[in-house]
Amino acid sequence: MELVSKEFGLAKRDEAPVLARMSRDYVEQGLNWRWRTPAILNMIRDPEAVVLCVRCQRPGTNGSEVAPRPGRHGTADGRWRGTVIGGFGIMQYAMERAHLNLLAVHPSLRRHGLASDLLTWLEKTAVVAGIARVDLEVRARNTGGRAFYRARGYEEADFVPRYYSGVESAIRMHKRLR
Repeated sequence: MELVSKEFGLAKRDEAPVLARMSRDYVEQGLNWRWRTPAILNMIRDPEAVVLCVRCQRPGTNGSEVAPRPGRHGTADGRWRGTVIGGFGIMQYAMERAHLNLLAVHPSLRRHGLASDLLTWLEKTAVVAGIARVDLEVRARNTGGRAFYRARGYEEADFVPRYYSGVESAIRMHKRLR
């Protein structure tokens, strides 16, 4: 699907429910749902974290044609109309390291560079904050996700058995920023 525009900005509190559902539907499938609305709200409020959204608009709309309800991330059939949250990322910062907690893009908007743009924005913010390294975990069987991160300079570091809900293993990855 072609995009007319995309706008990056910090998540708003009323967007936490949609981010939680996107995490459940696109990241945490088959796992215990950890990133519910209260957890997302905690990250939005956390001064040591950034919750970044990309808001997208499709061709032929002016953003007000079919305004989505707060918390909406598309229609039940996967299509979308008007302005929607196309993706988001959550990164937490510590002294020298940052941790990418979540990165998700709506399925109908994948292959438009949104994940790369979100990750680049978050990494630039980390550099400004003096962060030397970004860490993340990805499902071991998620070969596409692993390839995505490798293509952006991340290295696979560790295999972590039963990392996700005690049922699925992860690969820990990192990237040196400086």
